[in-house]
Amino acid sequence: MKAERTKPRKPETRIQKRNHEAILEAALDVFSSRGFRGATVDQIAKAAGLSKPNLLYYFPSKEAMHTALLTGLLDSWLAPLRALDASGEPIEEILTYVRRKLEMSRQMPRESRLFANEILQGGPRLHGVLADDLKPLVDEKAKVIRAWVEAGRIAPVNPQHLIFSVWSLTQHYADFDIQVRTLLSDVEPDPFPEAERHLVTLFTRMLTPEAA
Repeated sequence: MKAERTKPRKPETRIQKRNHEAILEAALDVFSSRGFRGATVDQIAKAAGLSKPNLLYYFPSKEAMHTALLTGLLDSWLAPLRALDASGEPIEEILTYVRRKLEMSRQMPRESRLFANEILQGGPRLHGVLADDLKPLVDEKAKVIRAWVEAGRIAPVNPQHLIFSVWSLTQHYADFDIQVRTLLSDVEPDPFPEAERHLVTLFTRMLTPEAA
């Protein structure tokens, strides 16, 4: 029996590419503000400036749009952790990771809330990613951090919980943006410069070995 040939996919036209990007941009806005359950195809179509039938030509469901966003953002979301270099200076490597995650909260707040909403719902569309992509990466970097601890290059810390602390302390500024800006409105119109100074001091003190 002859194997069926897969039809080569036609490249998108300029208009199709523009519509595709507009849909994902609108979907990111709607999903990050309303969550998956609260979002509707109609809301996304309206935000994209397209009719619902036109939108469904590109994505057959809101599940398809949500999955496309999550998978498309995954590489950039995990890039700062992947960049943690075992051959680098330990404290500086971790502080660089903290800074990159904080900058992502500044530049990509919608993406942060997209992931947060998905996790709060039990991660039904991220389960495979968490098990197959994120866990091996965290295990790999935890081994690096553990080796730094054993060599006395940083103070004793639990590697996984250190990573969790970086996530929670940096992503807070994206996920709770309105709260942060309201509470700091009379003293810090832009919370990020002081947030960076605070977190660098916090993690430096936590990670510096006592003998140093």
